[in-house]
Amino acid sequence: MAFQSQLDRLDVVLISPRNPLNIGAAARAMANFGFTQLAVVAPYEPHWREARSAVGAPELLAKARQTAMFAEAVSDSTLVIGTATLTRRKPEQPVVQLPDLAPIVRHELARDGRVALVFGSEKRGLTAEDLAHCHLLVEIPTDPRQPSMNLGQAVAVCLYEIASRVGQPLAIGTSTLPLDQASTPKDLRANLRSPGGDPPATTSELDRLARIVEETMLAANYSPAAMRKANRHDLHLLLRRLALTRPDARRILGLFRRILWRLHHCDGQAKD
Repeated sequence: MAFQSQLDRLDVVLISPRNPLNIGAAARAMANFGFTQLAVVAPYEPHWREARSAVGAPELLAKARQTAMFAEAVSDSTLVIGTATLTRRKPEQPVVQLPDLAPIVRHELARDGRVALVFGSEKRGLTAEDLAHCHLLVEIPTDPRQPSMNLGQAVAVCLYEIASRVGQPLAIGTSTLPLDQASTPKDLRANLRSPGGDPPATTSELDRLARIVEETMLAANYSPAAMRKANRHDLHLLLRRLALTRPDARRILGLFRRILWRLHHCDGQAKD
């Protein structure tokens, strides 16, 4: 039951899927490996819940959340993992290979976090704006002659890797220890946040902080209007790299609210 409760805190998020059969195939893969939480963002077809490819998973498909915006689908997530083919794009956040993903997911679930595994549309994948909301990217090792995968197959491959490893102890040398008691592999340490008493900030908390920081930047005339979109993109990436806890996010939010208030109410004179 403890293992299942962990899997229930991993959301599979499909952004703008075009083919209902692919949504059904993703739901079937989730049922195969014990995952239950599916979110579909702005689907292309309105009748996607009727997909016949969801063999053995009609209830999962019926209970899936539908949202209009990506941010809404991952609002409660503390770790958002994007899936991407990097043959034509330069990543702006840490990239892990699929075999290295499970320890990161286990670490987040062990500290009572919530993980979102995000897949882009069949036509264009994840956009730059989508990726700005991801803490890291996972790359599925494929033949460079055919790097892209069918959406349903990509979901199945990723979930198999996670499900087959999350419930098992992490092997370190000749010993086996739970992840929170073992040293993480050296190449993953930079991508894992240290466990502590405070819970990690959720995506909605980071987005709220990003909005107030952006308002402060605008009030201070930080940069020309033409740079605002790029600044917003960089700000979202920065906040995720900082790996803030919820108390830290609240403190910084209060700080910027105070700065913004002073910018709007002070007459330019220095005040104590």
